[in-house]
Amino acid sequence: MKYYIIAGEASGDLHASNLMTEIKHLDTSAKFRCWGGDRMEKQGGELVKHYRNLAFMGFIEVLFNIKTILKNIKFCKKDILKNKPDALILVDYPGFNLRIAKFAKKHGIKVFYYISPQVWAWKKSRVHTIKNVVDRMFVILPFEKDFYQKYDYDVDFVGHPLLDEISSVVTDKHNVFLKKHSLSDKPLITLLPGSRKQEISKILKIMMKIVPIYPDHQFVIAAAPSIPEDFYKKHLGDLKIKIIYNYTYDLIKHSRAAAVTSGTATLETALFETPEVVCYKGSYLSVHIAKRIIKIKFISLVNLIMSREIVKELIQKDLNFDNLKSEMDKILFNTPYREKMNEDFKALKEKLGVNGASKNTARLIINHLNSRA
Repeated sequence: MKYYIIAGEASGDLHASNLMTEIKHLDTSAKFRCWGGDRMEKQGGELVKHYRNLAFMGFIEVLFNIKTILKNIKFCKKDILKNKPDALILVDYPGFNLRIAKFAKKHGIKVFYYISPQVWAWKKSRVHTIKNVVDRMFVILPFEKDFYQKYDYDVDFVGHPLLDEISSVVTDKHNVFLKKHSLSDKPLITLLPGSRKQEISKILKIMMKIVPIYPDHQFVIAAAPSIPEDFYKKHLGDLKIKIIYNYTYDLIKHSRAAAVTSGTATLETALFETPEVVCYKGSYLSVHIAKRIIKIKFISLVNLIMSREIVKELIQKDLNFDNLKSEMDKILFNTPYREKMNEDFKALKEKLGVNGASKNTARLIINHLNSRA
């Protein structure tokens, strides 16, 4: 069968590529055309557009790039009709994907949605659109099934894909990893400043301020694959900090602590049980708008899933030198604080439930297509 898959950012590329692997096990004749990244292309997907040209962060940034977004939507619709897929698989990225879902449904194409838009946080009205245009929704957070049930919409909870991703990772031994990347034996602190240039520019310069405070530790930047090294270097000044690509999980696992930009990386860090502080700083206007329409207590997945604060969130003006240093001191040197955070991380893993998200989703998609056939 022919599958058309759309993922709009790095995490979507990861989860979509794993889903493609599982689909190929069940459908040996599977052909993929996709919007995504290098991982999806590596799985045999014919890449239409790379996510680095699709990801715009914040309300204002979207407005500035609205012409590009609308042009991409128009092109995508034409490309879908031209290729006539048996199934359209959408991965998160709701602003774009829900528009494409409406179009595909109108043209009789089966629509599957893997990783629900965060409709429980804002734009709950999107639930009604989803009910009308999505044939099956596969959710990865345990509370999402109950949320949709309130709207009389039955969805499939498939487990969180990061559980599989992290459990399958084989990392180097600590001393081997340090030697491979010419790192010293000082304790590591990993900085994850985000995957988009807009957020990196705002957040990394604040992270840099605390580096000289910890001479007995070494800082490393876990670089996003789509961001060139020179872009990071211009924010470092005179600081000599390693920039490492494609070893994010190794870095997190071998670190004593991490400063993490809000997003999937906060959950990845928690699943490795590495103490962390969550950072976020966006444009003033975008955040002001977000505060008015987003009705949630937390921004990090870790706290959202647990429904309480287990990691500190430093957002907007709270993300400053004093607060970042204060929290870093706690997660580095306060043993009871570190131990409590690790206990909470273990409880988080239990709450996320079943493994096999990609395998479960692939099986359900194939079964649905075969039953309809």
